[in-house]
Amino acid sequence: MSLQQQVMEAFERRYGMRPDVVVRAPGRVNLIGEHTDYNDGFVLPMAINRATWIALRPRHDRVVRVFSLEFNDAAEFSLDGMEKTPTRWVEYIKGVAWALQNAGYSLTGWDGVIAGDVPIGAGLSSSAALELATARAFGSTSSFPWSAPIMAKLGQKAENQWVGMNCGIMDQMISAAGKAGHALLIDCRTLDSEQVPLPPGTLVVVLDTATRRGLVDSAYNERRAQCEAAAQFFGVPALRDVTDEMFAARAAGLDDLTRRRARHVITENARTLAAAEAMRQGNAVALGRLMDASHVSMRDDFEISRAEMDTMVDLAQQHPASYGARMTGGGFGGAAVALVRAEVVEEFVSTVGQRYQQATGLKPAIYVCEATNGAEVVS
Repeated sequence: MSLQQQVMEAFERRYGMRPDVVVRAPGRVNLIGEHTDYNDGFVLPMAINRATWIALRPRHDRVVRVFSLEFNDAAEFSLDGMEKTPTRWVEYIKGVAWALQNAGYSLTGWDGVIAGDVPIGAGLSSSAALELATARAFGSTSSFPWSAPIMAKLGQKAENQWVGMNCGIMDQMISAAGKAGHALLIDCRTLDSEQVPLPPGTLVVVLDTATRRGLVDSAYNERRAQCEAAAQFFGVPALRDVTDEMFAARAAGLDDLTRRRARHVITENARTLAAAEAMRQGNAVALGRLMDASHVSMRDDFEISRAEMDTMVDLAQQHPASYGARMTGGGFGGAAVALVRAEVVEEFVSTVGQRYQQATGLKPAIYVCEATNGAEVVS
């Protein structure tokens, strides 16, 4: 049974009637451009065919009642006088409501049932999927116009200021604005974006290492502070503004650690723009090489990989069906992403999965992904 059917049937069981509306918003995998978003740089994610679904009906008051099938847990809150509680899944919904109301949107309540198949903690943005599905839900009950960049910013605000995770804009933007068959090149300074097609005959494979990211919040904030210190050293608003020439001329003045952090971001921005050009040309080989180089930079300069991740990436890169592979997401565990020849993708999945399990003793979850549309009202 599809998730759409599951949430619709669960809604009918719980509330005694069919839902008025079903919305969905996808998770994402980032093909290239890691830790560039909060440096005002470029990212190249795609929305994947794993999503959060909400079946709902509007209420005539200011109460939101919602049940999560994933967590087998119910929650209820009023849109008036919302307060934060210890973080659980409903805080993402409350955070979006808070951000929308702070931005001047007039909201009405709803009853809903939620389910999703974006793996939690794998670096595939389950939180952004929930945030943007929630924004779509409120949009459908409160009748305000949908703007992907505006809703993405409000989803980010919810995560930054209500939930307390200091993420960049990429996850929410791709969940809001994805397009089937395409990745989205996003300028994280302006939020200008361009749909770029996946190379013909390729599929994107997400390789969940079955490791979960420990200490990611503190490490993320540490990396962000190091990047800000480097930008200040170069006298620019963000590392996105440091040219190759500036870096070559002045980088020796930085300590080794900060210099390597900055070098990753500067070279990753260049790789991301080159990857988008390779995709425009349908050049899977060039795109794969850039993905490989990105992983080396994350492993050595930004130091956000780990042994199991490097094993997974090495195995994916060595397989003859693979054009390239890299870690994806914030780091310290989670998932890798590979660009694979479509006609042999099943053999790739089988071989890499078995070899990874033999090497690490961990059973990976491997997903062959299609690029899908962003957040939308389905019915």
